[in-house]
Amino acid sequence: MQENKPYAEAPEVLLQATAEQSGNAPQSETAAEPTGDRMPSLEESLRQAELKAAEHHDAWLRAKAEGENIRRRAQEDIAKASKFAAEKFANAMLPVKDSLEAALATENQTIESLREGVELTLKQLAAAFQTAGVTDENPVGSKFDPNRHQAIAMIEADGEPNTVVSVLQKGYMLHERVLRPAMVTVSKGKSA
Repeated sequence: MQENKPYAEAPEVLLQATAEQSGNAPQSETAAEPTGDRMPSLEESLRQAELKAAEHHDAWLRAKAEGENIRRRAQEDIAKASKFAAEKFANAMLPVKDSLEAALATENQTIESLREGVELTLKQLAAAFQTAGVTDENPVGSKFDPNRHQAIAMIEADGEPNTVVSVLQKGYMLHERVLRPAMVTVSKGKSA
């Protein structure tokens, strides 16, 4: 009976394997409790991990609060910029208003002094426009551009067709943007 010999030599191994399968295995010392050296290092690792997690959570909360503050400040800046966008232009227009009020307050005006006052006021207005980036456009002799000009009439005139012959009302630009198109008369060329 050579076949039974391995079982006869190791009955404890067989009993232990059977007990483990049924769930009644005796617990060894190493599986039941960690050794004396290992327990403090696990507790220390857990404590350090909890501290690091708390630090990361605190940093996340601070970053979130900072992001909210930046968003709020940006909204306030946009609101202020929109509300006070015309501040520079308004400041440049104040002397013009002052000049007009002074002209109206003067009692004994001659036509010449009135004209002189209007010319000075117009110069102040032109300077205020220039400061704000507003320029006028007088396109006489240039090609008609429907993006910058509004054709009121077409007339027979010397020169090339689609050329601006006269300006009925000046156009104005704010930097490169059209504020008001120029009202113009356009040449349709000479009829034969």
